[in-house]
Amino acid sequence: MTDALPIPTGVPTTRRCPFELPTELLRLSEQGPLSRMHYSDGHLGWLVTGYSAARLVLGDSRFSNRADLARMPVAISSEAERSRRAVPPGVFHRMDPPEHTRYRRLLTRHFTVRRMDRLVPRIEQLADGRLAEMERKGPPADLVADFAMPMSLDLLTELLGVPDEARERFRKDSAALFELDSGAEEITRATQAIHQRFRELIGQKKTGTAEDLLGHLAAEPGLPEDEAATIGMVILTAGFESTGNTLALGALALMRNPEQLDALRADPAVMDSAVEELLRYVTVTHFGPIRTALEDVQVGDDLIRAGDSVTLALPAVNRDPEHFTAPDTLDVTRSSAHHAAFGYGIHQCLGQQLARSLMRCSYARLFDRFPALRPAVPFDDIHVRTDKNTYGLRELPVTW
Repeated sequence: MTDALPIPTGVPTTRRCPFELPTELLRLSEQGPLSRMHYSDGHLGWLVTGYSAARLVLGDSRFSNRADLARMPVAISSEAERSRRAVPPGVFHRMDPPEHTRYRRLLTRHFTVRRMDRLVPRIEQLADGRLAEMERKGPPADLVADFAMPMSLDLLTELLGVPDEARERFRKDSAALFELDSGAEEITRATQAIHQRFRELIGQKKTGTAEDLLGHLAAEPGLPEDEAATIGMVILTAGFESTGNTLALGALALMRNPEQLDALRADPAVMDSAVEELLRYVTVTHFGPIRTALEDVQVGDDLIRAGDSVTLALPAVNRDPEHFTAPDTLDVTRSSAHHAAFGYGIHQCLGQQLARSLMRCSYARLFDRFPALRPAVPFDDIHVRTDKNTYGLRELPVTW
């Protein structure tokens, strides 16, 4: 690592184009796989942009995932940061073993490849319903609001067992958890509202035989209602925005690269590799995961000291030219199966197979129904939003 560039404060997130890395992030990644970075509280920690370094950090138990140790790599108020660090029982994705292991074992069987495959007919049905409504209303449509985000919410709430009439309320309440400028009061209010509704659902399902995920959690021996409700909240909030944004950005990437869409249409067997490539190409977690060194760890040429915060810039990791040939080029036929969009190690995304199934079914249904689908505005008028935990499109007007 060199000191050629000024030390940034927070992860660079400003993009000129949906499919280009932020300019400052690109410069940092060209400087080396690790860079120093100031955190919101003034702490001098690290930013990881290299693939090999990211795998080391994510796979090494000397780096903690505990939320109470983490610092935010973007500017937020100290009160909001404290609110985001608060971890009640059940927030398994921000814990270390053995607590994390206990929750993960409880949930893994609900997210297997086989179980996700059984959901395919239902995902196709949901997609057909949303697309039929788009067609009925006629062009132009907003592919973000009319398809991508509703598909993500529909699938996650159905998997959990959230009734239709409660879904819109969950969407509105969860907005404050995704917005980076949300204050401590907003975060607390939204968290309490979502948790209370999940607890009510858990209570209702205790006396039934529901086969949905909340029903299974309600029937789990020894699992308190509070923890079951928190688990439901984590699954919804961790997957909703990231999956919906990936779905919309991926659709735009295919429309922007018609030869890649043609390759996908010519051979449906390409869909699996296309999904992996799109996950790599449009990685939406623009900052994070965040880890804290529990002891001194040598990473390449750099020594990360105990107590140092380490943030992984996954979009840069997935564009590392040391690992991916021509990383800025979309190639749906390449093998991108080892991308880092879902993380790596014991904390790798629990719902990754669900996201893959949703993408495969949604793209197949979308481009089959609308073979002439295209943006309804010039590409330069399509804007990303970087004021959330994940980046995505503000809207995507399309016509056919």
